[in-house]
Amino acid sequence: MLYTRKGDDGTTKTFGCDQRVSKSSLVAEALGTLDEVNSFLGFTRAKTKGMSFKIESGEQKFSDVILVVQQNLFIVQAEVAGSEMSISEDKIKEVEALVDGIEKMLPPIKTFFISGATEVGGMFDFARTLARRAERRVVAVQEEGKRNVSAESRQYLNRLSSLLYALARISSHIEGEEEIKPSYQ
Repeated sequence: MLYTRKGDDGTTKTFGCDQRVSKSSLVAEALGTLDEVNSFLGFTRAKTKGMSFKIESGEQKFSDVILVVQQNLFIVQAEVAGSEMSISEDKIKEVEALVDGIEKMLPPIKTFFISGATEVGGMFDFARTLARRAERRVVAVQEEGKRNVSAESRQYLNRLSSLLYALARISSHIEGEEEIKPSYQ
């Protein structure tokens, strides 16, 4: 059954917790923003099927990279919900290696760029902003002491926005579109 009516009073239940919490709580907000990132990445994954990019370590399919991120976001969500799961240091290193590989293929960053050089680039930029918001919400949960979110999971979320920015840049580069700098005029 897709509905239970249990949340009609504005509460929800999280992993391993018998008591209900407000849907406006920091934990519920963090879980919701992580879900937003994951859902939008699903849309982006569908849009990028068949697209790939090359880095020194080999050819990478955008959809495969995104799917790994989505799987990892479920681990972070489980941890925020109260599970013992957390992101491993290896997953952080994988993201860092991917970002480093993409960076080697692009001109160095000397300024900000305006989002939307390409449709896919704009989607990655939007996903990046969602990921940053989710990171802020998860940090708030940690700071409030409602859940202990591992340093690795928090590091992963921080690296995720860098990965999404790198994917936005490489997708625009592949399509031959120039990144536009803000004029500040």
